Amino acid sequence: MNHSLPEAVSAWEEIVTIPTYEVGKPDRNPMFLEKRVYQGSSGVVYPYPIVESVADTKTDKPYTAVFLENAYLRIMLLPELGGRVQMALDKTNGYHFVYYNRVIKPALVGLAGPWISGGIEFNWPQHHRPSTFAPVEFDIQENEDGSKTVWMGEIERMFRTKGLAGFTLYPDRAYLEISVQLYNRTAVPQTFLWWANPAVHVNDDYQSVFPPDVHAVMDHGKRDVSDFPIATGTYYKFDYSPGTDISRYKNIPVPTSYMAYHSDFDFLGCYDHGKEAGMLHVANHHLVPGKKQWTWGNGDFGRAWDRQLTDEDGPYIELMCGAFTDNQPDFSWLHPGEEKRFVQIFMPYKRIGPPKNASRDVALNLEVDGGQAFVGVYASSPRRVRVLLEAAGDVLFERQSGLSPETALTETVTLPELLPAQALTLRVLDGETELLSYTPLPDEKPDIPPPAQAARPPAEIASNDELFLNGLHLE
Repeated sequence: MNHSLPEAVSAWEEIVTIPTYEVGKPDRNPMFLEKRVYQGSSGVVYPYPIVESVADTKTDKPYTAVFLENAYLRIMLLPELGGRVQMALDKTNGYHFVYYNRVIKPALVGLAGPWISGGIEFNWPQHHRPSTFAPVEFDIQENEDGSKTVWMGEIERMFRTKGLAGFTLYPDRAYLEISVQLYNRTAVPQTFLWWANPAVHVNDDYQSVFPPDVHAVMDHGKRDVSDFPIATGTYYKFDYSPGTDISRYKNIPVPTSYMAYHSDFDFLGCYDHGKEAGMLHVANHHLVPGKKQWTWGNGDFGRAWDRQLTDEDGPYIELMCGAFTDNQPDFSWLHPGEEKRFVQIFMPYKRIGPPKNASRDVALNLEVDGGQAFVGVYASSPRRVRVLLEAAGDVLFERQSGLSPETALTETVTLPELLPAQALTLRVLDGETELLSYTPLPDEKPDIPPPAQAARPPAEIASNDELFLNGLHLE
């Protein structure tokens, strides 16, 4: 079906046909898996049924898809498969800023069995949630500012809590905004986690982009730690010494997770140096602190999983974004009647290299090499900006520039003298309003933290408070 764009933002339902490896029928017997460990936490699924088989051949299957489109982006959502983002295309350069898997090819790695790679999956109230392969309700809403929102939601059956996600596209902005509402409808406290799980295409030119203050990354439960981005020790039983850049997909040969130890920045992303394009996730780091990468690894094992999960679309990694936690499997509380809300932004960007700071409005890059500074600025909407490179209050470079999602400002500035990077500040202003700035951090990095230690035996714990908190965390 050819769909014209009579409005700045269009939203519509459409039947799409996707080659699909069908899953088997759910087990009719209830599974009381109280002692099953899944993703480091409880693998309980009751009253959800378990599916334990997937067909070996694919057939064309119709799905009801919901599309959002403006001048810059085209988004496809699949309410029949957990309400996931199945496709997110930057129309200005033809770049799929999330991994677009053109086949539905489940593997039995989900909490209740079937799970598919690609797109953006939303994990709640448990990782690879039991409804990740099940239909959710949806509604299309028109807003007064010309934006359109697709609301998707469910009352999950394990704890009876309610989750809603509103996917909004604005007329003149090249990003997808996701407004999340989580609500405890019950009379008792409930635990939950929320990790948005965007997958991205990877190759030898791919780099994960963590904020510049991330100097250490940690495994699940903080059981192991590595320096970052240059790993110098053994991590996931692989020796990276004397130094390996583990932000590069090509350098990680084994299945590996890492989560940022700490960051005061609001972004996480990636950059394909060959395509000169990437994706950014932007959210308030006080509410959404979790910044994670997962890969099957660039090796024989990883390629076997590529074949298991897709037919033609190749390898991917996941750049996961966690709300109210910086690590898995840590959970948060929802008290009776409590609601938590937060917003996540997913946006493409281009040409500027790996950014050092980002907001929903702009992404900035500043790289200093000897007597030269590379300046890169991308804007997610058309706007006239003033770009300043300053040193101790002196303006070294100033440019008035009309930017849009179709363009970016890149410039190499010759410095008047050999200045340390920390003496420079890159600022972007809209009129007199500063949109964003970045000053390079000190070269000297703090020591990496130690890995988490197991709780001491109860006989060695002196206070009841510490006993209670250790038991609660373990539970």
